[in-house]
Amino acid sequence: MQIVFLLEQVVNGLVLGGYYLLLALGLSLIFSVGGVVNLAHGAFYALGAYVTVTIANYVGFAPAAAISPVLVGLIGIVFERFILRRFYREDPILSLLVTFGLAMVAEQAIRMIWGAAPLPMSLPNAIRGPVVLGDFYFSKYRLTMLAVVVVVLTGIWFLLNRTSFGRVVRAGIQQPDMVAALGIRLQPYMTTVVMLGVVLAALGGALFAPITIVHPAMGAEILPVAFVIVVIGGLGSFWGVVLAALLVGVVRGITIHFYPPAGPASAYVLMFLVLMFRPRGLLGERIEKFE
Repeated sequence: MQIVFLLEQVVNGLVLGGYYLLLALGLSLIFSVGGVVNLAHGAFYALGAYVTVTIANYVGFAPAAAISPVLVGLIGIVFERFILRRFYREDPILSLLVTFGLAMVAEQAIRMIWGAAPLPMSLPNAIRGPVVLGDFYFSKYRLTMLAVVVVVLTGIWFLLNRTSFGRVVRAGIQQPDMVAALGIRLQPYMTTVVMLGVVLAALGGALFAPITIVHPAMGAEILPVAFVIVVIGGLGSFWGVVLAALLVGVVRGITIHFYPPAGPASAYVLMFLVLMFRPRGLLGERIEKFE
């Protein structure tokens, strides 16, 4: 029974890692292409949860979880057009300060629109209850979440590695001056990447809304973990972020199994250990200054 319980915690950690991945991957994409440290990323995650709860009252959870990221993604386009675009070639500290202020404004706007009290969210009957395999019990909804994350991750990988859009984006990350010399405008690609990152954050909020507390500060609470994952995986590394998210989730699940109070701190301890031996992160590019 002890082994079964530990296995349940590992699977739960994979689900948690997949959920973290949605936030961290969008954050990494925006930074890689635009060089912008987006501290407002958590606000889009919170908006995804709130819009999902609101729409679900009329159309049900599944349609709401699909519609919400699209609506928040449209807000992301406005965000890129009128705010981020001004800071692509500026000192990153400026974008950090501006997006930090925007995150504070967004949190207070959520309080004004939806109120400060947490909002309830219930699951559809079809995905309630456990999956039972022998002595192994696990939530149907969490397994559904994991399947959705795998599908989304596969789609993002295909977009970045098997399409002309992805080739331009990857070239823009590595050699932006060369891309400009070829007459390719990176601006539309940057807008699309920011929108994609915002959609991923909102999807994370939508999927996690039924199993967490939906409240105005939820974006600020989750953002540090997303940054930790990006740092562990390595800036600009797609698979680094994937590996780091799953690793953080599993380590947290196992830590909670053996010593629950240390669960929240496990990600930060893991980051410290990784950076001690690999300052560039697990799969990040080599940093000559430090290595």
